[in-house]
Amino acid sequence: MSNRVAVIGGGSWGTTVAHLAAHNEPTVLWCRDPKTTAAVNEHHANPRYLDGFDLHPGLRATTNLERAVSEAEVVVMGVPSSVFRPVMVEVAPHLRPWVPVVSLTKGLERGTRLRMTEVVNQVAPAHPAGALTGPNLAKEILAGHAATSVIAMADDTVATALQGVLTTDLFRVYTNDDVIGCELGGTLKNVIALASGMVDGLGAGDNTRAAVITRGLAEIGRLGTAMGGRADTFAGLAGMGDLLATCMSPQSRNRHVGEQLGRGRKAKEVVSEMDQVAEGVFTAGVVVELAAEHSVEMPISSEVYAVVKGTRTAAEATMVLMGRQARPEPEKGNSRGSRLRRVWQFVRRSSR
Repeated sequence: MSNRVAVIGGGSWGTTVAHLAAHNEPTVLWCRDPKTTAAVNEHHANPRYLDGFDLHPGLRATTNLERAVSEAEVVVMGVPSSVFRPVMVEVAPHLRPWVPVVSLTKGLERGTRLRMTEVVNQVAPAHPAGALTGPNLAKEILAGHAATSVIAMADDTVATALQGVLTTDLFRVYTNDDVIGCELGGTLKNVIALASGMVDGLGAGDNTRAAVITRGLAEIGRLGTAMGGRADTFAGLAGMGDLLATCMSPQSRNRHVGEQLGRGRKAKEVVSEMDQVAEGVFTAGVVVELAAEHSVEMPISSEVYAVVKGTRTAAEATMVLMGRQARPEPEKGNSRGSRLRRVWQFVRRSSR
């Protein structure tokens, strides 16, 4: 499979994925901002989002969407969930037949509550749709630190070809045919990362953070399996791996917003200061709706949404969670609890 790669979206992660792909194939980065385009082409840099980091010298950028997409044999969508559909609608008429579309977006479409591959399937149904997801912090990758990710796609042949497009010496890509689980893992962890940031903002310690992450993983697994994902996916890079990185790293946008909420600031105020999107802020309400629809308990996510809405403070939300009735772990007699037990069994087997 000979690939010309088009990455749509010149933010930090879209730029980084374009940089990685450029190691293997001719790659073009589509940006709305002419200044970003000029910086990539003239200085091999994206100072707006990745100041101080050098990009692959072979990477080119353009503001012409048709030119970027019409020659591509792989299209990677790196735009926020709020604009994913309208941008995909612009992309679709220029796609060559059967070109795969890979989403980098870790969010759900508000209103429809669709995953991004589902949006691709609606807008461009003749094209294989997948997702690249995992514990991937853009600046660490550009700094030359080793990282791993997952390409999730139902067609293993296409996934394996894409694996070769994106893998470099220090960026290892695995494949997974559980597209639902991989996308939900990347989406749901953003809400838990808000919670992790909130307890940091309140001045809590490592014990509290560990509790949030662990119980947050249980919530992700409960809803993820109820929606059709596999339990073992949530124990892997797309689940636990991404959750850990997003909850702990100071580079995490969602954790940053949560920390500011913990310090008493309002979500709208924090988001208005940011140059990039913290998907968890916009996803929290959708996650609570899905939890109710699937009869899944998600107390952490529910309290995070209350804080984002402004109906509770972070301190109040913490006290509500701590005041919940004690129960067994794992939950006995609960089929979803049984699925979570299989997650931990998978982890133990994998570590041997």
